[in-house]
Amino acid sequence: MQKTILSFVDDFYEDLELWYPKLRLEEAGYETRLAATELKTFRGKHGYPATADLLISEARSDDFLGLLIPGGFMPDKLRRDPKVLSLTRKLFEQDKLVAFICHGGWIPISAKILKGKRATGSLGVRDDLENAGALWTDAPVVIDGNLISSRTPKDLASFARAIVEFLKTSQPARTVPADKGRARKLPELKPAMVKGMLR
Repeated sequence: MQKTILSFVDDFYEDLELWYPKLRLEEAGYETRLAATELKTFRGKHGYPATADLLISEARSDDFLGLLIPGGFMPDKLRRDPKVLSLTRKLFEQDKLVAFICHGGWIPISAKILKGKRATGSLGVRDDLENAGALWTDAPVVIDGNLISSRTPKDLASFARAIVEFLKTSQPARTVPADKGRARKLPELKPAMVKGMLR
């Protein structure tokens, strides 16, 4: 099994909630795959692009150490996909990482894995989490077994740190090879975008 993390992506994902932990994971030696219903480039709420490199229909839980679920409007769309929910459940049942932030909790809610578990998220999903049986906690990061959750982009440092620490204790990191010796060019992030993301 490769030392790889799965993340879902679709239009109107929360830009920082995907890219901050994704880059932090890569810095720590883990690879991330972006899975979607189509192999194309999606735009975040603030316009930042993310290109899917894996179809959700072809993703297998055995190929990943865990799952990263960013927020935004994307989780509300993907929670209706049975494969998204079955992948989330399988990873959880295999005691692998299931990390979600802000509105990302919608997917674990629909996967029915939160009953009796401590979790957090945006205030906008507090009722949804509690109605799903979760014990909502107002904290920057909440860890309950293999579930790691956070509230908003302001909590990203704590969120990413907890993810990396969990993975270090469960599996060794793998060195991510350079892209044939070339540095990958990331899309330009304009100052106006960053200001909007942190609201």
